[in-house]
Amino acid sequence: MTEHKKVRLRAFENASSQRHVPEADRYLYKAPIAKHRLAIIGTGTIGQEHMRVASLLGRAQIHGIFDLESHSMDMAATEFSRYNKNTLVRYDSIEALCADEQVDAIFICTPNFTHFDVLNQVIHTGKPIFLEKPMATSLADAKAIVEMSERYSNIIQIGLQYRYKAQYVEAFHEALARKTLGEIKTISVSEYRPPFLDKVKQWNKFNEFSGGTLVEKCCHYFDLINLMAQSRPQRVFASGGQAVNFTDFERDGKKSDIDDHSFVIIDYENGVRANFTLNMFCADFDEEMIVSGEHGRLIAAEKSDFQHQQPTKTSLTIELGETGASRKQDLGYSSIIESSGHHGSTFYEHAAFIDELEGKDVHSATAQQGLWAIVVASAAQASIRTGEAINIKAFLTEHDLIATLSE
Repeated sequence: MTEHKKVRLRAFENASSQRHVPEADRYLYKAPIAKHRLAIIGTGTIGQEHMRVASLLGRAQIHGIFDLESHSMDMAATEFSRYNKNTLVRYDSIEALCADEQVDAIFICTPNFTHFDVLNQVIHTGKPIFLEKPMATSLADAKAIVEMSERYSNIIQIGLQYRYKAQYVEAFHEALARKTLGEIKTISVSEYRPPFLDKVKQWNKFNEFSGGTLVEKCCHYFDLINLMAQSRPQRVFASGGQAVNFTDFERDGKKSDIDDHSFVIIDYENGVRANFTLNMFCADFDEEMIVSGEHGRLIAAEKSDFQHQQPTKTSLTIELGETGASRKQDLGYSSIIESSGHHGSTFYEHAAFIDELEGKDVHSATAQQGLWAIVVASAAQASIRTGEAINIKAFLTEHDLIATLSE
């Protein structure tokens, strides 16, 4: 049994009543050995989440951090000290971070519009790299990253962690491994949620810095839809805009132009049809995927009662009528893992990254998959602008992506 799969009884290992058990006698209570040292570039919300889940997983330690904003590094270091006794190295530049021979892998968690530039600054190290989603804010930069990854001798994992959410792990197993639904025909995904949260310098309120809402936020969902469809998109049509959020917001003389709602339809080459609904002016979070096949449908749902600070509830429903057993089951990871961020998906994303570092086979997001998610998102945004359906083959040709996505 591998170390990270060993049963852990965290509630007991951390309990005051169990402190009498000496380190030499700890087996179920024994934490894994941190074999790898990670450096985090970008210590905002998601950077701090990666610091937290890496510490919780315990197979790697956060060795050092860098951010252009000293206040962000101060806050990250203070928060880190509450759950981890290790001393952080605080670099004064990306160059200093790259020069540190003790660093085994680099996490890029900076604002979207900086991803490509930061990646170019660290790629010479040859070290494993984790690059947050979306991997770029333009198709040209995303194309370049795919080409870089194909030449790179090490890992470049893209941070599309929604594929690790409990309800989607189970949905993929039922639909693609067990083939419970038979041949998949339609996929419907929706997200209803509050507006984009505040960021340092409010970069996420502007298309030029975020890449646009459908790239910034929804690349997760297009990744899920692409994976479930098991095919390439053929045609995309979308409608959306900015109805409620940040209509009166300005910074440095520029008005916010970020979309807050959309409807997207995707036709796939294998005949699967999909749609995606986004609404970002709701009080609570509500996420759902409905997959229908020739034998029935499944519903993967996530509901957060954010206003009352209730735990998020996730479930999977299988409806097969007379073709098989129908059921509904509540899902979830252990509470300590779910509370670490994104309902536990970031924790298991980290586990996949460490597994790959150690030579194991994983299903983490590749640069090619990251680009396909951005292709659908960018085509949808183009459709919103023009009011026309986007032919994906023509869209790929226009952006010189045919050869890059030929695999």
